[in-house]
Amino acid sequence: MPLAHRPAFPAPPGDASRRGRLVAQLRQTIRRIEQRPETLEVGGGRLRFGIPEIDEPLGGGLVVAALHEIAAISEPAIAAATGFALSLVGQNRKDRQPILWVAEGMSLQESGAPYGPGLDAIGLAPERIITVAAAHPRDLLWTMEEGLRCRALSAVIGEMRAPNAIDDVAMRRLSLAAGAHETPALLLRPAVAQSVVAETRWIIAPATSSSTDHGPGFPAFHAQLARNRHGSLGAWMLEWNCVEQRFHLASARGARSTHPVPVAAAPPDRPDRTAVA
Repeated sequence: MPLAHRPAFPAPPGDASRRGRLVAQLRQTIRRIEQRPETLEVGGGRLRFGIPEIDEPLGGGLVVAALHEIAAISEPAIAAATGFALSLVGQNRKDRQPILWVAEGMSLQESGAPYGPGLDAIGLAPERIITVAAAHPRDLLWTMEEGLRCRALSAVIGEMRAPNAIDDVAMRRLSLAAGAHETPALLLRPAVAQSVVAETRWIIAPATSSSTDHGPGFPAFHAQLARNRHGSLGAWMLEWNCVEQRFHLASARGARSTHPVPVAAAPPDRPDRTAVA
């Protein structure tokens, strides 16, 4: 008999009731998932900037048990976004435990892994960083989620370049894992990507450090708080004080505004190019 004309057999009497119970359970699970992120901060700590202008809109600082997005404003700003993220998690109360850094293989080839002397400069011992290369976005997300369940880690950072490689369901799983184990999760993403799940979203651009008698000053960032579930938004020029291991407002230290500058000045003992030509 052809499949198109095969008679439909009635379902067993118990199937309808089982399906009804399953649907009810799924609805309860979805409600719990939707309500859980609103209470992630309960019982958890905060990563404080030590700057009232930033901490107050955040309700006292960044929630530790949550997912936060760090977006580089452009491809060349990846290094600045990385430095900002590592400076943030370096303030975690579990500051002697390792930090898991997960990146796609292509990202590591293009931007490289966190640099040892650079980590020392922001106060992080290089041996604290555990670097994992993921072949696909799904592997990166799985590694981050498993890392958040590990109590030996103080933070988990994931670097993802593809703007649409992660949906809100995957973001919510990361958020729940961070909340359940009170471990901060930071996701480095392109500025074009957005999510309604993350606790906060920061857009980072490099800024010019204030000069000193001995050369360039502390690392500087232009940090824009583009999403905040606890209050208002804003933008600040920040510097990371490598000596005190904390952020401060760069404007208070006389930092200049962001603008392109040469990497190095022309040697004074060489003739000007225009004069030679």
